[in-house]
Amino acid sequence: MDKTPRDTAPDSWEQEDDVEATIDGQLDSAFTNLNVNAKPFVPNVNAAEFVPTFAIKAHSENLDSMVAVEKIATKEVTGNAAPLENGDRELTPDEPWDQKESEPCEEEPGGGCCGDRGPVVVPASEETGSEMEEEETPAPKVPPTQPDAPKKEHINVVFIGHVDAGKSTIGGQIMYLTGMVDKRTLEKYEREAKEKNRETWYLSWALDTNQEERDKGKTVEVGRAYFETEKKHFTILDAPGHKSFVPNMIGGASQADLAVLVISARKGEFETGFEKGGQTREHAMLAKTAGVKHLIVLVNKMDDPTVNWSLERYEECKEKLVPFLKKVGFNPKKDIHFMPCSGLTGANLKEPTDMCSWYTGLPFIPHLDSLPNFNRPSDGPIRLPIVDKYKDMGTVILGKLESGSISKAQQLVMMPNRHVVEVLSLLSDDVETDDAGPGENLKLRLKGIEEEEILPGFILCNAENLCHSGRTFDAQIVIIEHKSIICPGYNAVLHIHTCIEEVQITALICLVDKKSGEKSKTRPRFVKQDQVCIARLRTAGTICLETFKDFPQMGRFTLRDEGKTIAIGKVLKLVAERD
Repeated sequence: MDKTPRDTAPDSWEQEDDVEATIDGQLDSAFTNLNVNAKPFVPNVNAAEFVPTFAIKAHSENLDSMVAVEKIATKEVTGNAAPLENGDRELTPDEPWDQKESEPCEEEPGGGCCGDRGPVVVPASEETGSEMEEEETPAPKVPPTQPDAPKKEHINVVFIGHVDAGKSTIGGQIMYLTGMVDKRTLEKYEREAKEKNRETWYLSWALDTNQEERDKGKTVEVGRAYFETEKKHFTILDAPGHKSFVPNMIGGASQADLAVLVISARKGEFETGFEKGGQTREHAMLAKTAGVKHLIVLVNKMDDPTVNWSLERYEECKEKLVPFLKKVGFNPKKDIHFMPCSGLTGANLKEPTDMCSWYTGLPFIPHLDSLPNFNRPSDGPIRLPIVDKYKDMGTVILGKLESGSISKAQQLVMMPNRHVVEVLSLLSDDVETDDAGPGENLKLRLKGIEEEEILPGFILCNAENLCHSGRTFDAQIVIIEHKSIICPGYNAVLHIHTCIEEVQITALICLVDKKSGEKSKTRPRFVKQDQVCIARLRTAGTICLETFKDFPQMGRFTLRDEGKTIAIGKVLKLVAERD
Protein backbone atom coordinates (compact mmCIF):
# COMPACT_ATOMS: atom_id res chain seq x y z
CA MET A 1 0.00 0.00 0.00
CA ASP A 2 2.97 2.25 0.74
CA LYS A 3 4.33 1.77 -2.77
CA THR A 4 1.31 2.47 -4.94
CA PRO A 5 0.57 6.07 -3.94
CA ARG A 6 4.23 6.97 -4.43
CA ASP A 7 4.30 5.53 -7.90
CA THR A 8 1.16 7.34 -8.92
CA ALA A 9 2.04 10.61 -7.21
CA PRO A 10 3.74 12.53 -10.02
CA ASP A 11 1.35 11.82 -12.88
CA SER A 12 -2.06 12.39 -11.28
CA TRP A 13 -2.47 15.92 -10.03
CA GLU A 14 -6.19 15.70 -9.30
CA GLN A 15 -5.66 13.03 -6.70
CA GLU A 16 -4.09 15.48 -4.30
CA ASP A 17 -7.37 17.22 -3.56
CA ASP A 18 -8.91 13.88 -2.67
CA VAL A 19 -5.98 13.06 -0.49
CA GLU A 20 -6.28 16.33 1.40
CA ALA A 21 -9.93 15.56 1.95
CA THR A 22 -9.01 12.32 3.70
CA ILE A 23 -6.14 13.62 5.79
CA ASP A 24 -6.49 11.12 8.63
CA GLY A 25 -6.68 8.13 6.31
CA GLN A 26 -3.49 8.47 4.31
CA LEU A 27 -1.06 10.89 5.87
CA ASP A 28 1.71 8.88 4.26
CA SER A 29 0.68 9.51 0.66
CA ALA A 30 -0.27 13.06 1.51
CA PHE A 31 3.34 13.87 2.24
CA THR A 32 4.64 12.60 -1.05
CA ASN A 33 1.81 14.05 -3.12
CA LEU A 34 1.92 17.43 -1.49
CA ASN A 35 5.66 17.59 -1.83
CA VAL A 36 5.30 17.31 -5.61
CA ASN A 37 2.51 19.81 -5.71
CA ALA A 38 4.24 22.42 -3.63
CA LYS A 39 7.48 22.48 -5.63
CA PRO A 40 6.49 25.07 -8.24
CA PHE A 41 5.30 27.90 -6.03
CA VAL A 42 7.17 27.62 -2.75
CA PRO A 43 10.74 28.14 -4.03
CA ASN A 44 10.22 31.47 -5.78
CA VAL A 45 8.58 33.14 -2.83
CA ASN A 46 10.92 31.72 -0.24
CA ALA A 47 14.13 32.22 -2.16
CA ALA A 48 13.57 35.96 -2.15
CA GLU A 49 12.53 36.15 1.50
CA PHE A 50 15.10 33.95 3.14
CA VAL A 51 18.37 35.19 1.74
CA PRO A 52 18.41 38.43 3.76
CA THR A 53 17.01 36.82 6.91
CA PHE A 54 19.95 34.43 7.41
CA ALA A 55 22.02 37.08 9.08
CA ILE A 56 19.19 38.32 11.27
CA LYS A 57 18.09 34.89 12.42
CA ALA A 58 21.58 33.56 13.04
CA HIS A 59 21.17 33.65 16.83
CA SER A 60 17.83 31.80 16.76
CA GLU A 61 19.43 28.57 15.56
CA ASN A 62 19.06 26.75 18.90
CA LEU A 63 15.36 27.37 18.98
CA ASP A 64 15.00 26.21 15.39
CA SER A 65 16.93 23.04 15.96
CA MET A 66 14.59 22.21 18.81
CA VAL A 67 11.67 22.71 16.46
CA ALA A 68 13.35 20.43 13.95
CA VAL A 69 13.75 17.70 16.58
CA GLU A 70 10.11 18.12 17.57
CA LYS A 71 9.16 17.71 13.93
CA ILE A 72 11.20 14.55 13.52
CA ALA A 73 9.40 13.17 16.53
CA THR A 74 6.02 13.86 14.95
CA LYS A 75 7.19 12.11 11.81
CA GLU A 76 8.20 9.06 13.77
CA VAL A 77 4.76 8.98 15.31
CA THR A 78 3.12 8.92 11.92
CA GLY A 79 5.51 6.14 10.92
CA ASN A 80 6.84 7.93 7.84
CA ALA A 81 10.44 6.77 7.82
CA ALA A 82 11.59 7.79 4.34
CA PRO A 83 10.99 11.54 4.57
CA LEU A 84 12.64 11.43 8.02
CA GLU A 85 15.87 10.06 6.56
CA ASN A 86 15.67 12.64 3.85
CA GLY A 87 15.08 15.45 6.26
CA ASP A 88 17.75 14.23 8.64
CA ARG A 89 20.42 13.72 6.02
CA GLU A 90 19.85 17.10 4.32
CA LEU A 91 19.52 18.94 7.59
CA THR A 92 22.99 18.31 9.02
CA PRO A 93 25.20 19.91 6.37
CA ASP A 94 23.12 23.05 5.79
CA GLU A 95 22.15 25.03 8.84
CA PRO A 96 20.18 27.75 7.05
CA TRP A 97 17.65 25.03 6.53
CA ASP A 98 16.61 25.18 10.10
CA GLN A 99 15.39 28.70 9.69
CA LYS A 100 13.37 27.61 6.71
CA GLU A 101 11.70 24.93 8.72
CA SER A 102 10.83 27.30 11.48
CA GLU A 103 8.59 29.38 9.23
CA PRO A 104 6.34 26.65 7.90
CA CYS A 105 6.23 25.39 11.46
CA GLU A 106 4.34 28.44 12.59
CA GLU A 107 1.50 27.19 10.46
CA GLU A 108 1.63 23.86 12.28
CA PRO A 109 -1.37 24.49 14.52
CA GLY A 110 -3.51 24.54 11.37
CA GLY A 111 -2.84 20.83 10.91
CA GLY A 112 0.03 18.36 11.13
CA CYS A 113 -0.05 17.79 7.38
CA CYS A 114 0.70 21.40 6.61
CA GLY A 115 3.50 21.53 9.12
CA ASP A 116 5.10 18.44 7.71
CA ARG A 117 4.81 19.72 4.19
CA GLY A 118 7.26 22.51 5.08
CA PRO A 119 10.45 20.56 5.59
CA VAL A 120 9.90 18.29 2.61
CA VAL A 121 9.27 21.11 0.18
CA VAL A 122 11.63 23.84 1.26
CA PRO A 123 14.77 21.76 0.75
CA ALA A 124 13.83 21.60 -2.89
CA SER A 125 13.78 25.37 -3.01
CA GLU A 126 17.07 25.53 -1.16
CA GLU A 127 18.60 23.05 -3.61
CA THR A 128 17.35 24.93 -6.65
CA GLY A 129 18.71 28.11 -5.15
CA SER A 130 22.15 26.60 -4.62
CA GLU A 131 22.05 25.05 -8.07
CA MET A 132 21.25 28.41 -9.55
CA GLU A 133 24.10 29.99 -7.66
CA GLU A 134 26.44 27.29 -8.91
CA GLU A 135 25.31 27.83 -12.47
CA GLU A 136 25.70 31.56 -12.19
CA THR A 137 29.31 31.49 -11.02
CA PRO A 138 30.85 29.90 -14.14
CA ALA A 139 28.57 31.85 -16.48
CA PRO A 140 30.59 35.10 -16.39
CA LYS A 141 33.68 33.15 -17.47
CA VAL A 142 32.28 32.70 -20.98
CA PRO A 143 31.54 36.29 -22.09
CA PRO A 144 35.05 37.70 -21.44
CA THR A 145 36.43 35.43 -24.15
CA GLN A 146 34.23 37.17 -26.69
CA PRO A 147 35.65 40.70 -26.30
CA ASP A 148 39.13 39.16 -26.34
CA ALA A 149 38.53 37.22 -29.55
CA PRO A 150 38.57 40.15 -32.01
CA LYS A 151 41.78 41.50 -30.45
CA LYS A 152 43.68 38.57 -31.91
CA GLU A 153 44.39 39.08 -35.56
CA HIS A 154 42.31 36.80 -37.79
CA ILE A 155 44.24 34.91 -40.43
CA ASN A 156 42.73 32.51 -42.93
CA VAL A 157 45.02 29.67 -43.91
CA VAL A 158 44.20 27.52 -46.92
CA PHE A 159 45.79 24.07 -47.23
CA ILE A 160 46.48 23.29 -50.89
CA GLY A 161 48.41 20.62 -52.78
CA HIS A 162 48.08 17.43 -54.78
CA VAL A 163 45.50 14.78 -53.83
CA ASP A 164 46.74 12.56 -50.94
CA ALA A 165 49.57 14.91 -49.97
CA GLY A 166 48.17 14.92 -46.43
CA LYS A 167 46.35 18.27 -46.22
CA SER A 168 43.40 17.09 -44.13
CA THR A 169 45.63 14.96 -41.90
CA ILE A 170 47.84 17.93 -41.09
CA GLY A 171 44.73 20.03 -40.44
CA GLY A 172 43.35 17.37 -38.08
CA GLN A 173 46.70 17.03 -36.32
CA ILE A 174 46.93 20.82 -35.80
CA MET A 175 43.43 20.87 -34.34
CA TYR A 176 44.43 18.08 -31.96
CA LEU A 177 47.70 19.79 -30.96
CA THR A 178 45.93 23.09 -30.27
CA GLY A 179 43.17 21.36 -28.30
CA MET A 180 40.31 21.98 -30.75
CA VAL A 181 39.59 18.25 -31.09
CA ASP A 182 39.75 16.18 -27.93
CA LYS A 183 41.55 12.89 -27.63
CA ARG A 184 38.35 10.93 -27.17
CA THR A 185 36.92 12.09 -30.50
CA LEU A 186 40.13 11.15 -32.27
CA GLU A 187 40.11 7.72 -30.63
CA LYS A 188 36.58 7.26 -31.94
CA TYR A 189 37.70 8.25 -35.45
CA GLU A 190 40.67 5.91 -35.18
CA ARG A 191 38.42 3.03 -34.21
CA GLU A 192 36.00 3.73 -37.08
CA ALA A 193 38.87 4.12 -39.55
CA LYS A 194 40.39 0.80 -38.43
CA GLU A 195 37.08 -0.93 -39.10
CA LYS A 196 37.34 0.29 -42.69
CA ASN A 197 41.04 -0.67 -42.93
CA ARG A 198 41.95 2.98 -43.26
CA GLU A 199 43.70 3.59 -39.95
CA THR A 200 46.04 6.29 -41.28
CA TRP A 201 43.06 8.41 -42.33
CA TYR A 202 41.60 9.03 -38.90
CA LEU A 203 43.15 12.52 -38.42
CA SER A 204 41.70 13.80 -41.67
CA TRP A 205 38.19 12.88 -40.44
CA ALA A 206 38.30 15.87 -38.12
CA LEU A 207 37.95 18.02 -41.26
CA ASP A 208 36.38 15.60 -43.78
CA THR A 209 33.03 15.31 -42.10
CA ASN A 210 30.66 13.81 -44.64
CA GLN A 211 30.41 10.13 -45.43
CA GLU A 212 31.47 10.32 -49.07
CA GLU A 213 34.69 12.12 -48.17
CA ARG A 214 35.50 9.58 -45.49
CA ASP A 215 34.77 6.53 -47.63
CA LYS A 216 36.96 7.68 -50.50
CA GLY A 217 39.55 9.49 -48.41
CA LYS A 218 39.19 12.53 -50.65
CA THR A 219 38.13 16.01 -49.60
CA VAL A 220 35.35 17.37 -51.82
CA GLU A 221 34.17 20.58 -50.18
CA VAL A 222 36.39 23.10 -48.45
CA GLY A 223 36.58 21.97 -44.81
CA ARG A 224 36.53 24.70 -42.15
CA ALA A 225 37.94 24.72 -38.66
CA TYR A 226 39.73 27.17 -36.45
CA PHE A 227 42.47 27.25 -33.82
CA GLU A 228 44.20 29.90 -31.76
CA THR A 229 47.81 30.60 -30.91
CA GLU A 230 49.01 33.13 -28.36
CA LYS A 231 48.81 36.11 -30.70
CA LYS A 232 46.55 35.09 -33.57
CA HIS A 233 43.27 33.40 -34.43
CA PHE A 234 43.49 31.10 -37.46
CA THR A 235 40.78 29.69 -39.67
CA ILE A 236 41.81 26.51 -41.50
CA LEU A 237 40.36 26.13 -44.98
CA ASP A 238 41.06 22.59 -46.08
CA ALA A 239 40.86 22.66 -49.88
CA PRO A 240 40.27 19.54 -51.98
CA GLY A 241 43.32 18.28 -53.90
CA HIS A 242 41.50 16.35 -56.59
CA LYS A 243 41.40 17.99 -60.00
CA SER A 244 37.64 17.45 -60.35
CA PHE A 245 37.07 19.74 -57.38
CA VAL A 246 39.36 22.62 -58.35
CA PRO A 247 36.41 25.08 -58.46
CA ASN A 248 35.81 24.38 -54.75
CA MET A 249 39.50 24.89 -54.10
CA ILE A 250 39.40 28.30 -55.82
CA GLY A 251 36.51 29.29 -53.55
CA GLY A 252 38.62 28.31 -50.54
CA ALA A 253 41.74 30.09 -51.76
CA SER A 254 39.81 33.29 -52.45
CA GLN A 255 39.12 33.59 -48.71
CA ALA A 256 42.70 32.97 -47.61
CA ASP A 257 45.45 35.35 -46.52
CA LEU A 258 48.06 32.65 -46.32
CA ALA A 259 48.47 29.41 -48.23
CA VAL A 260 50.12 26.23 -47.01
CA LEU A 261 51.24 24.13 -49.96
CA VAL A 262 51.48 20.55 -48.75
CA ILE A 263 53.73 18.28 -50.81
CA SER A 264 54.48 14.63 -50.16
CA ALA A 265 58.16 13.71 -49.92
CA ARG A 266 57.37 10.02 -50.50
CA LYS A 267 59.13 8.59 -53.55
CA GLY A 268 56.91 8.87 -56.60
CA GLU A 269 54.18 10.92 -54.89
CA PHE A 270 56.03 14.23 -55.14
CA GLU A 271 56.78 13.61 -58.80
CA THR A 272 53.17 12.83 -59.76
CA GLY A 273 51.95 15.92 -57.90
CA PHE A 274 54.47 18.13 -59.62
CA GLU A 275 54.27 16.88 -63.19
CA LYS A 276 52.11 18.53 -65.84
CA GLY A 277 48.79 17.03 -64.79
CA GLY A 278 49.51 17.25 -61.03
CA GLN A 279 47.74 19.60 -58.71
CA THR A 280 50.81 21.01 -56.94
CA ARG A 281 51.53 23.36 -59.85
CA GLU A 282 47.94 24.35 -60.49
CA HIS A 283 47.12 25.00 -56.86
CA ALA A 284 50.16 27.18 -56.29
CA MET A 285 49.23 29.22 -59.32
CA LEU A 286 45.57 29.52 -58.35
CA ALA A 287 46.52 30.57 -54.82
CA LYS A 288 48.67 33.37 -56.21
CA THR A 289 45.83 34.47 -58.48
CA ALA A 290 43.38 34.36 -55.61
CA GLY A 291 45.52 36.94 -53.84
CA VAL A 292 47.52 34.84 -51.39
CA LYS A 293 50.70 36.77 -50.66
CA HIS A 294 52.60 34.40 -48.40
CA LEU A 295 53.20 30.71 -49.04
CA ILE A 296 54.45 28.10 -46.60
CA VAL A 297 55.58 24.87 -48.24
CA LEU A 298 55.21 21.90 -45.90
CA VAL A 299 57.23 18.90 -47.06
CA ASN A 300 55.02 16.22 -45.53
CA LYS A 301 55.48 12.43 -44.99
CA MET A 302 59.12 12.88 -43.95
CA ASP A 303 58.63 9.92 -41.59
CA ASP A 304 57.95 7.60 -44.55
CA PRO A 305 60.40 4.65 -44.83
CA THR A 306 61.40 5.78 -48.35
CA VAL A 307 62.38 9.21 -46.97
CA ASN A 308 63.28 8.76 -43.31
CA TRP A 309 63.88 12.49 -42.66
CA SER A 310 66.58 12.64 -45.34
CA LEU A 311 67.97 16.12 -46.06
CA GLU A 312 68.78 15.13 -49.65
CA ARG A 313 65.15 14.35 -50.49
CA TYR A 314 64.00 17.59 -48.80
CA GLU A 315 66.49 19.65 -50.81
CA GLU A 316 65.52 17.82 -54.01
CA CYS A 317 61.84 18.76 -53.57
CA LYS A 318 62.84 22.31 -52.73
CA GLU A 319 65.06 22.71 -55.80
CA LYS A 320 62.29 21.55 -58.13
CA LEU A 321 59.65 23.80 -56.59
CA VAL A 322 61.47 27.11 -56.23
CA PRO A 323 61.86 27.91 -59.98
CA PHE A 324 58.19 27.10 -60.58
CA LEU A 325 56.92 29.19 -57.64
CA LYS A 326 59.12 32.04 -58.82
CA LYS A 327 57.52 31.83 -62.26
CA VAL A 328 54.04 31.97 -60.72
CA GLY A 329 54.96 35.23 -58.99
CA PHE A 330 56.09 34.37 -55.45
CA ASN A 331 59.34 35.93 -54.27
CA PRO A 332 61.49 33.02 -52.94
CA LYS A 333 63.27 35.24 -50.41
CA LYS A 334 60.27 36.99 -48.90
CA ASP A 335 57.08 35.09 -49.73
CA ILE A 336 58.04 31.42 -49.46
CA HIS A 337 59.05 29.42 -46.43
CA PHE A 338 59.93 25.70 -46.60
CA MET A 339 59.70 23.32 -43.65
CA PRO A 340 59.70 19.51 -43.20
CA CYS A 341 57.00 17.82 -41.13
CA SER A 342 54.98 14.67 -40.62
CA GLY A 343 51.22 15.08 -40.45
CA LEU A 344 50.53 11.59 -39.14
CA THR A 345 52.95 11.71 -36.20
CA GLY A 346 52.69 15.48 -35.70
CA ALA A 347 56.48 15.91 -35.82
CA ASN A 348 57.64 19.51 -36.35
CA LEU A 349 54.10 20.89 -36.33
CA LYS A 350 54.07 22.24 -32.78
CA GLU A 351 57.31 20.99 -31.19
CA PRO A 352 60.69 20.56 -32.90
CA THR A 353 61.61 16.91 -33.49
CA ASP A 354 64.87 15.08 -32.71
CA MET A 355 64.54 13.10 -35.96
CA CYS A 356 65.27 16.23 -37.94
CA SER A 357 68.37 17.85 -36.47
CA TRP A 358 69.27 19.60 -39.74
CA TYR A 359 66.17 21.83 -39.67
CA THR A 360 66.88 24.81 -37.41
CA GLY A 361 63.81 26.98 -38.03
CA LEU A 362 60.62 27.18 -35.96
CA PRO A 363 58.03 24.39 -36.16
CA PHE A 364 54.84 25.10 -38.11
CA ILE A 365 52.45 26.53 -35.48
CA PRO A 366 55.06 28.79 -33.78
CA HIS A 367 56.12 29.97 -37.25
CA LEU A 368 52.52 30.94 -38.05
CA ASP A 369 52.37 32.84 -34.77
CA SER A 370 55.56 34.76 -35.55
CA LEU A 371 54.38 36.03 -38.95
CA PRO A 372 54.11 39.82 -39.30
CA ASN A 373 50.61 41.32 -39.05
CA PHE A 374 48.51 41.96 -42.14
CA ASN A 375 47.47 45.59 -42.28
CA ARG A 376 43.85 45.70 -43.29
CA PRO A 377 41.94 48.99 -43.43
CA SER A 378 38.83 48.69 -41.24
CA ASP A 379 37.45 52.04 -42.38
CA GLY A 380 37.18 51.06 -46.07
CA PRO A 381 33.90 50.31 -47.86
CA ILE A 382 32.17 47.10 -46.77
CA ARG A 383 32.83 44.20 -49.14
CA LEU A 384 31.75 40.69 -48.19
CA PRO A 385 31.72 38.17 -51.07
CA ILE A 386 29.28 35.36 -50.27
CA VAL A 387 30.70 31.83 -50.28
CA ASP A 388 27.63 29.89 -49.20
CA LYS A 389 24.10 30.36 -47.92
CA TYR A 390 21.46 28.27 -46.18
CA LYS A 391 18.22 28.52 -44.21
CA ASP A 392 18.31 28.40 -40.43
CA MET A 393 15.66 30.47 -38.64
CA GLY A 394 16.09 33.01 -41.41
CA THR A 395 18.67 33.41 -44.13
CA VAL A 396 22.28 32.67 -43.18
CA ILE A 397 25.25 33.58 -45.37
CA LEU A 398 28.93 32.70 -45.04
CA GLY A 399 31.88 34.69 -46.30
CA LYS A 400 35.08 36.51 -45.51
CA LEU A 401 34.86 40.24 -44.86
CA GLU A 402 37.42 41.69 -47.30
CA SER A 403 37.23 45.29 -46.12
CA GLY A 404 35.26 47.53 -43.81
CA SER A 405 33.58 46.48 -40.59
CA ILE A 406 30.08 45.16 -39.94
CA SER A 407 28.03 45.49 -36.77
CA LYS A 408 24.76 44.00 -35.57
CA ALA A 409 21.48 45.58 -36.75
CA GLN A 410 23.31 47.36 -39.58
CA GLN A 411 21.53 48.02 -42.88
CA LEU A 412 23.46 46.66 -45.88
CA VAL A 413 22.81 46.20 -49.59
CA MET A 414 23.12 42.88 -51.39
CA MET A 415 24.60 43.41 -54.86
CA PRO A 416 23.94 42.97 -57.75
CA ASN A 417 20.22 42.67 -56.86
CA ARG A 418 20.19 45.79 -54.66
CA HIS A 419 18.21 44.13 -51.90
CA VAL A 420 18.36 46.10 -48.64
CA VAL A 421 19.03 43.69 -45.78
CA GLU A 422 19.52 43.97 -42.03
CA VAL A 423 22.08 42.02 -40.02
CA LEU A 424 20.21 40.12 -37.29
CA SER A 425 23.19 38.31 -35.80
CA LEU A 426 26.92 37.98 -36.44
CA LEU A 427 29.03 34.89 -35.85
CA SER A 428 32.78 35.03 -36.28
CA ASP A 429 34.09 31.43 -36.35
CA ASP A 430 30.94 30.27 -34.52
CA VAL A 431 31.36 32.81 -31.70
CA GLU A 432 28.62 35.44 -31.58
CA THR A 433 29.93 39.01 -31.69
CA ASP A 434 28.43 42.48 -32.10
CA ASP A 435 30.88 43.70 -34.71
CA ALA A 436 33.53 42.25 -37.00
CA GLY A 437 36.58 43.65 -38.78
CA PRO A 438 38.23 42.85 -42.09
CA GLY A 439 39.74 39.41 -42.59
CA GLU A 440 37.22 37.59 -40.39
CA ASN A 441 35.23 34.59 -41.57
CA LEU A 442 31.64 35.42 -40.78
CA LYS A 443 28.21 33.87 -40.64
CA LEU A 444 25.51 36.50 -40.90
CA ARG A 445 21.81 36.00 -40.31
CA LEU A 446 19.99 38.45 -42.56
CA LYS A 447 16.51 39.92 -42.56
CA GLY A 448 14.75 41.19 -45.65
CA ILE A 449 15.93 38.62 -48.19
CA GLU A 450 15.06 35.03 -48.97
CA GLU A 451 17.70 32.31 -49.22
CA GLU A 452 16.61 31.56 -52.81
CA GLU A 453 17.40 35.13 -53.85
CA ILE A 454 21.09 34.80 -52.98
CA LEU A 455 23.80 33.12 -55.03
CA PRO A 456 27.44 32.53 -54.12
CA GLY A 457 29.38 35.42 -55.61
CA PHE A 458 26.89 38.10 -54.53
CA ILE A 459 28.40 40.84 -52.41
CA LEU A 460 27.24 42.67 -49.29
CA CYS A 461 28.09 46.38 -49.38
CA ASN A 462 27.13 49.50 -47.51
CA ALA A 463 24.57 51.74 -49.23
CA GLU A 464 26.92 54.75 -49.40
CA ASN A 465 29.54 52.83 -51.36
CA LEU A 466 28.08 50.11 -53.57
CA CYS A 467 30.36 47.73 -55.43
CA HIS A 468 30.36 47.80 -59.22
CA SER A 469 28.39 45.29 -61.18
CA GLY A 470 28.18 44.65 -64.88
CA ARG A 471 28.75 42.16 -67.67
CA THR A 472 31.49 43.63 -69.86
CA PHE A 473 35.03 44.46 -68.78
CA ASP A 474 38.56 44.80 -70.13
CA ALA A 475 41.24 42.66 -68.54
CA GLN A 476 44.87 41.72 -68.85
CA ILE A 477 45.16 37.95 -69.30
CA VAL A 478 48.11 35.57 -69.15
CA ILE A 479 47.49 32.37 -71.10
CA ILE A 480 49.03 29.61 -68.99
CA GLU A 481 48.06 26.37 -70.61
CA HIS A 482 46.10 25.86 -73.79
CA LYS A 483 46.85 23.48 -76.64
CA SER A 484 45.50 25.53 -79.54
CA ILE A 485 45.04 29.22 -80.15
CA ILE A 486 42.41 31.43 -78.50
CA CYS A 487 40.36 33.74 -80.72
CA PRO A 488 37.50 36.17 -80.09
CA GLY A 489 34.31 34.18 -79.44
CA TYR A 490 36.11 31.72 -77.15
CA ASN A 491 34.02 30.61 -74.13
CA ALA A 492 35.36 29.63 -70.70
CA VAL A 493 34.36 29.67 -67.03
CA LEU A 494 35.33 32.75 -65.05
CA HIS A 495 36.23 32.46 -61.36
CA ILE A 496 36.39 35.89 -59.73
CA HIS A 497 36.42 36.17 -55.89
CA THR A 498 33.67 33.66 -54.91
CA CYS A 499 31.70 34.03 -58.13
CA ILE A 500 31.61 31.48 -60.96
CA GLU A 501 30.13 32.59 -64.25
CA GLU A 502 30.34 31.70 -67.94
CA VAL A 503 32.33 34.20 -69.96
CA GLN A 504 33.15 34.90 -73.60
CA ILE A 505 36.21 36.68 -74.96
CA THR A 506 34.49 39.13 -77.32
CA ALA A 507 37.58 40.96 -78.59
CA LEU A 508 41.35 40.90 -78.31
CA ILE A 509 42.60 44.46 -77.90
CA CYS A 510 46.40 44.11 -77.89
CA LEU A 511 49.32 41.89 -76.90
CA VAL A 512 51.60 42.88 -74.03
CA ASP A 513 55.30 42.16 -74.13
CA LYS A 514 56.20 40.09 -71.04
CA LYS A 515 59.59 41.69 -70.43
CA SER A 516 59.12 45.32 -71.38
CA GLY A 517 55.37 45.62 -70.80
CA GLU A 518 54.91 47.36 -74.17
CA LYS A 519 51.57 47.01 -75.93
CA SER A 520 51.30 46.04 -79.57
CA LYS A 521 49.99 48.65 -82.00
CA THR A 522 47.79 46.26 -83.97
CA ARG A 523 44.98 44.07 -82.74
CA PRO A 524 46.04 40.41 -82.55
CA ARG A 525 43.84 37.88 -84.33
CA PHE A 526 44.60 35.17 -81.74
CA VAL A 527 46.67 34.49 -78.60
CA LYS A 528 48.46 31.31 -77.65
CA GLN A 529 50.13 29.75 -74.60
CA ASP A 530 52.50 31.93 -72.54
CA GLN A 531 51.33 35.15 -74.18
CA VAL A 532 49.92 38.15 -72.33
CA CYS A 533 47.08 40.12 -73.87
CA ILE A 534 44.45 42.68 -73.06
CA ALA A 535 40.99 41.45 -74.02
CA ARG A 536 37.35 42.42 -73.66
CA LEU A 537 35.25 39.84 -71.85
CA ARG A 538 31.49 39.54 -71.49
CA THR A 539 29.79 37.35 -68.90
CA ALA A 540 26.50 35.50 -69.36
CA GLY A 541 24.90 37.20 -66.35
CA THR A 542 25.55 40.32 -64.27
CA ILE A 543 28.37 39.87 -61.77
CA CYS A 544 29.98 42.01 -59.07
CA LEU A 545 33.56 43.06 -59.71
CA GLU A 546 36.00 45.89 -59.12
CA THR A 547 39.09 46.97 -61.02
CA PHE A 548 42.32 45.43 -59.79
CA LYS A 549 43.70 48.90 -59.04
CA ASP A 550 40.80 49.87 -56.75
CA PHE A 551 40.28 46.59 -54.99
CA PRO A 552 42.74 43.74 -55.73
CA GLN A 553 40.71 41.00 -53.99
CA MET A 554 37.79 41.53 -56.35
CA GLY A 555 39.78 42.32 -59.48
CA ARG A 556 41.71 39.04 -59.90
CA PHE A 557 40.28 36.11 -61.78
CA THR A 558 41.06 32.78 -63.43
CA LEU A 559 39.65 31.31 -66.60
CA ARG A 560 39.05 27.57 -66.72
CA ASP A 561 37.94 25.22 -69.42
CA GLU A 562 37.69 21.42 -69.69
CA GLY A 563 38.82 21.00 -66.07
CA LYS A 564 42.05 22.95 -66.58
CA THR A 565 43.12 26.45 -65.64
CA ILE A 566 43.75 28.22 -68.92
CA ALA A 567 44.50 31.77 -67.93
CA ILE A 568 44.84 34.17 -65.02
CA GLY A 569 44.07 37.85 -65.26
CA LYS A 570 43.20 41.14 -63.62
CA VAL A 571 40.35 43.54 -64.36
CA LEU A 572 41.60 46.82 -65.88
CA LYS A 573 38.37 48.67 -66.54
CA LEU A 574 34.62 48.17 -66.39
CA VAL A 575 32.68 48.90 -69.56
CA ALA A 576 29.21 50.42 -69.27
CA GLU A 577 26.41 48.51 -70.97
CA ARG A 578 25.15 49.89 -74.25
CA ASP A 579 21.37 49.90 -74.29
